[in-house]
Amino acid sequence: MSMKVGARNKIKGKVSSIKTGDIMSLVKFDVTDPCTMASVLTTESLEELGIKDGDEVELIVKAIHVLPVKS
Repeated sequence: MSMKVGARNKIKGKVSSIKTGDIMSLVKFDVTDPCTMASVLTTESLEELGIKDGDEVELIVKAIHVLPVKS
């Protein structure tokens, strides 16, 4: 039985380490499956950044949660 999740951006990964604390735990993952990511930004920002098709860029993910779901 698989868990239903509302998140649409899914990246497959393998647990590489777990650091357990009294209240919070840190789980690190190695990304094991290549994926495509997308960004929505204003056209003005796109022009200011000078991003062109084929450019190599650094992607910074800004999110509140990373939800690990065991499959």
